[in-house]
Amino acid sequence: MARYVARVPSPRSADATFDFVADLRNLPQWDPGAKRAVLAAGAGPGLSAAYDVTVGGVGRDITLRYETIEHEPGRRTVVRARTRWFLSLDTIVVEPAEMGAIVAYEARLEMCGPLRAADPLLRLVLRRIGNRAAAGLRRRLEAGDW
Repeated sequence: MARYVARVPSPRSADATFDFVADLRNLPQWDPGAKRAVLAAGAGPGLSAAYDVTVGGVGRDITLRYETIEHEPGRRTVVRARTRWFLSLDTIVVEPAEMGAIVAYEARLEMCGPLRAADPLLRLVLRRIGNRAAAGLRRRLEAGDW
């Protein structure tokens, strides 16, 4: 399983920051790999929420259904996407900080079946994707106009 962890500061309050990052419809605003994100189920962030997120794939775009599997309002949300090839599990935790908030973002990606042999390569790919997403999140949060 490949794992990526980042901590990104926000100048805004923990509540405002959580409201922004926990709503995956905002993902294309900061993750360059996300081309589109729509709420597919539920009324907004929470346990009933599911999001269809379109990402650039190898040769073509793919749409993943991210379902919220854990949600602690104002603090933590966990979303999962599963295909026949891989499982993606993303955890977002927002904590108050002296000058705003800190977003702790963790992404786990696990290949399924015989593709598990590609895990070492997957770690490298996830690091590159994660670094771009974390940089985008940092830029977007620092802009403060969300």
